[in-house]
Parts: sequence; structure tokens; C-alpha cells
Amino acid sequence: MMRSKPTLHCTNRLLLNLQINRNNTTPSSSSWNTQLRELAKQGQYEEGLRLYRQMLRSPAAPNAFTFPFALKSSAALSLPTSGEQLHCHVIKTGCHDEPFVQTALISMYCKCCLVGNARKLFDESPQSKQLTVCYNALISGYTQNSQFSNAVALFCQMRLAGVAVNSVTMLGLTPGCTSPMHLVFGMSLHCCNVKSGLASDLSAQNCLLTMYVRCGSVELARRCFDGMPEKGLITWNAMISGYSQNGLATHVLDLYREMELSGICPDAVTLVGVLSCCANLGAQKIGREVEQKIERSGIVCNSFLKNGLINMYSRCGNLVRARAIFDGMREKNLVSWTAIIGGYGMHGQGEIAVQLFDEMIRTGIRPDGTVFVSVLSACSHTGLTDKGLDYFYMMERNYGLLPGAEHYCCIVDLLGRAGRLQEARKLIESMSVEPDGAVWGALLGACKIHKDVELAELAFDRVIELEPTNTGYYVLLSNIYSEAKNIWGVSRMRVMIKERKLKKDPGCSYVEYKGKTHLFVAGDKSNPQTAEIYKLLDKLEGLILALGRPTKHEIERRNEELISRMGVHSEKLAIAFALLNSVGKEILVIKNLRVCGDCHLFIKLVSKIVDCHFVVRDATRFHHFKNGVCSCNDYW
Repeated sequence: MMRSKPTLHCTNRLLLNLQINRNNTTPSSSSWNTQLRELAKQGQYEEGLRLYRQMLRSPAAPNAFTFPFALKSSAALSLPTSGEQLHCHVIKTGCHDEPFVQTALISMYCKCCLVGNARKLFDESPQSKQLTVCYNALISGYTQNSQFSNAVALFCQMRLAGVAVNSVTMLGLTPGCTSPMHLVFGMSLHCCNVKSGLASDLSAQNCLLTMYVRCGSVELARRCFDGMPEKGLITWNAMISGYSQNGLATHVLDLYREMELSGICPDAVTLVGVLSCCANLGAQKIGREVEQKIERSGIVCNSFLKNGLINMYSRCGNLVRARAIFDGMREKNLVSWTAIIGGYGMHGQGEIAVQLFDEMIRTGIRPDGTVFVSVLSACSHTGLTDKGLDYFYMMERNYGLLPGAEHYCCIVDLLGRAGRLQEARKLIESMSVEPDGAVWGALLGACKIHKDVELAELAFDRVIELEPTNTGYYVLLSNIYSEAKNIWGVSRMRVMIKERKLKKDPGCSYVEYKGKTHLFVAGDKSNPQTAEIYKLLDKLEGLILALGRPTKHEIERRNEELISRMGVHSEKLAIAFALLNSVGKEILVIKNLRVCGDCHLFIKLVSKIVDCHFVVRDATRFHHFKNGVCSCNDYW
């Protein structure tokens, strides 16, 4: 039988043993400990335990400096039996009172999910109850095993015993603070920081900052951030991550600029967060600056950064650059394929998205549920009904992936857009998972396209059982009634909205100009160029009416809400602003809601009047308007 080739570490150890034997000397415990430390440091845990067993067969005896490394190896490999045997050896050698051995034992039991054993060991040792390192090990162990209440109780016990708190204590508690319920504890921990003299400890302050972010209190996190006398890279990244996680993209970009001015050099973690926010805001200019910074600074452009760039350029409307980055990648992982497939799908180029998905399969990459959502959505937006159904059934048949509600939602939308409404309804009723609001909402949206009032009422009844406060569904059914000239239905929806005190999410649109994102809301008059914006819109309206566009009176009569009450929609204001400032031959507008029929028609006709390519990203997809035509073919 052929023996496996020894590793480099094994070879070094064997050479050392040979040298010792040639000198006819016995290796001391310190020699063994040195080798054990190096193996543990390099992650060679199995080799470390083998070396420990070899040490037991030698004349050298393990001591207090031996056990932490051996216990670390058992913990890393999650070998509780091996760890318990080491505990016996600790007792036999009389090392159980050594602080670092006690800490290593507590950590080992916690990492092997034997927290009860760790607590018993802690309680039975009077010395442990006076040592910060032992408290820290058990607090961290409780948090790692999702026993945060026990971690908090032990922390309180630590304070009552007068044992010193340090930044490691904070680090052990931070992962457990994951909801607003823990905010009060976080604030008390902040007070403890001040009393313990840790207010100037950067590690402790970083822990508090992270804790506030995890609890969802960005305001407190920012106060903590602003009050820190020194801010390291980790501090800036924590605050940027906090803003990003809470959807405050503009704050991220402002903080990134502030970080640059402070002289702190960003790393890959920083830039991935900034790219994500550029994608959300459509801030392509800043995203391009980030890409240039990566190239200039020598930061290793790993797959995370490249995937971030693909996502950013796709969501900023620049598919050409996104594809160039994708094609230039030496190794493409599943996230890379998902990003580019999703990008083409959002832009209504489903045929290319399908080609890429098939190419990904041929390269041997196994798809997951996320990439299937991307390709199914692409098929839906492009009307590739049969292809989408093939992929849907392929999920379970070829890859053993059970469809989730998000996959069913795509197929209901796919069938609904194709006019196969009853087939979509039967699919919902036969789902292997409970349908959510999005699934019934997709059917409701399809009913609007095909003017099926009866099925729309059924879908509405189901969807408001699941999402009773989602105003969009009430407005959608109201529009269906309006198109069917059902005045009673429109009145009923208005009464329901009023009785339930529901409010429609305000529409807003962004446009980037000179590296800044300019925000507009419906009827907005806060912009310094307001007078010029409205004057230009009036001029455009006049030119559009000359082209034979339906009058405002007809639009008001058709739609559920009167234009005069709603004010000028935000995307119209953003487009007028961009035209006034000569943003370029291509104007990108980001809207938080789905674009309405009136604005869609308005932008189409403006693109026929003005020599400009308008790109509008709404809540569901991209619309490319050029020469009076939209890429969605009026099918969105």
C-alpha cells in the first residue's frame, strides 16, 4: 500500500526528532511545546494532537504550557472526547489551577457545545471567579451557543464580583446583541465602558459601535462614532456597514467621502459596502471612482470586489461595463454568474440571461435557488414562458432544489403575463409551500394587465389576509376597477384605505449630477431650479400634446388618483432637472416605486422629442426609452 506524502510540517518535525536522536539527548517539554504552538498557530490541529500523543510516550511530561495548544486543537476539530481526556491529564499533572489552562478548558467545552461542562468547571474553581480571562471565555462561549441571556447574567455577576472588564469582554457580548430588545443592555454596557475607563479603548468602542448597529440604532451608533477620539479602519467600516444594513445609502457615500478626507485608506471591506450603496442609488460616477481607486492603490481585486462592480454597473444601467468585468474574470464563481444573469434580466434582455445560465451549467457550476430566481425573473420580464417553465421544473428534477415562494412568484408572474391566469391560479393552490403576499400580488398584477376583475377580487382577498397594510394592493385593485368603469369598486377601495388609515408609500426619484445624487418627490418644489424645472415640463407637455398624447382630463378620468391631487411625479422632475443641466446623452433615473402608466407614456414621448436615451430603474426592472420606444414593450 502506498503511503501518503508527509506534509511540510510533518517533515520538519521528523527532521527535528532525527537531529535530537543523533545527539543522544531527550527533548525537553519546552521543545515539544514549541512544536505544538507552531502547529496550532498554522491550523495543523490533527498533526498537533498526534504530536501530543507522541509526547506522552516520551520521557518529557506535559505542563501548563502544553495544554492550551492541545485543547485548542481539540476545540478546533470539535472533538469533545479528546478534550475530556485532556481534562483528565490536566488534573493528573496538577495544572488545573493555572489560569490559561482553565481558560483553554472553558473555551474547549464551549466550542464543543458542552457549555454545561464549561459552567461546572467555572463554578467549581474559586480562582476562575476572580479572573477576567475565565469570565471572558465563558461569556463568549454562551454567546457562540446562542445563550445570550446567560452571557448577560454572567457579565452582571462579573461586575458584582468587581472583576475588571476589558475589550475582550465587550467582543464576547457584541455578537449576541442582534435586535432592538437588546438596546437597553447595549446602553448599560456603554455606561460600564465609561466607568471602567474603556472610553478611550478603540477595541471596546468598536464593539459598542457594532452593538448599536446590530440593535438597529444607527443614531446611537453615530453618536458613539462621533465621540471616539481615534477612529481606525475597523471603526469606519463598522459605521459604513451600519448605514448600509439600514438602507441609508446616501449616508454611506457621505461617510466614505469623510473617511477619504481623514486620511484613512479603505480596504476591500469598505469598498464592497460603498459599491453596494452606489448600486442602490445609481451613483455610477462614484462607483467608477471606486474602481479607479482599486486599480491605483494596488488593493487586491478579489472576487467579492469584482462581483460588487458587476452588480453596481448592472444596477446603474451600464451593462457593457458590467459584462466587460465579468468576461475579464479568470475565475467566475456562482455569485459572479448570478450578478450578470440578474443584470441582463433586470434590463429586459432575457435571451442573453438564458444563454449565460446555460453556459454556467456547461462550465460545471451547480446552480442554487438564488440564481434560479434571477433566470426565472429574466424569463418573466421577456415573455420566455416555455423556457421559464423548463427551468422551474429543472430545479427539483436535476438539482434536488425545492422551489420556494420566490420561485413560485416568478412563475405566477410568467404565466400571468402570458395570459394563462387560471393556470397561474391552479399553480398557487398546488404550491408545496405556503403562498405569501408576493405570490398572490403577482396574480393580482397579471389580472390588471388582462383586465380580469373577478379573479383580481379573489387574489386581492387572499393578499390582504397576508399583508393587510400594504397600500399598493388596494391601489392596484382600485385601478382595475377604474379601467372596468366600476365606480362602486373604486369607492369601496377608497373607503377601505380611509377606514384602515393606510398611506401610500411616497414616490421618490434620484438622478446623479456632478458626483451627487439629487432626490425628488412628487410635487417637489425644494430644488433651487424649481421654476426652470416646471417651466421645462410645461414646454414638454405642450410638445407632447401636439404629438397626439391623451389629454390630462382623459388620464385623470382613467386613473384611480387624479394627477392634480398627486402633483407632478418625481421621475418627471428628475428628468427635467437632468435635461436642464445637460447631464449627458444618457440619463439614468432611479425610482423607489413601479413607474405609472402616465409617466411611462410621458418619458416615451419625450425620448421622441429630445435626442436622449432615458434609462429608468423602477422597483422591478429597467426601462430604456429611445426614439419613442421602451425596451419593455409596454409590458411591465
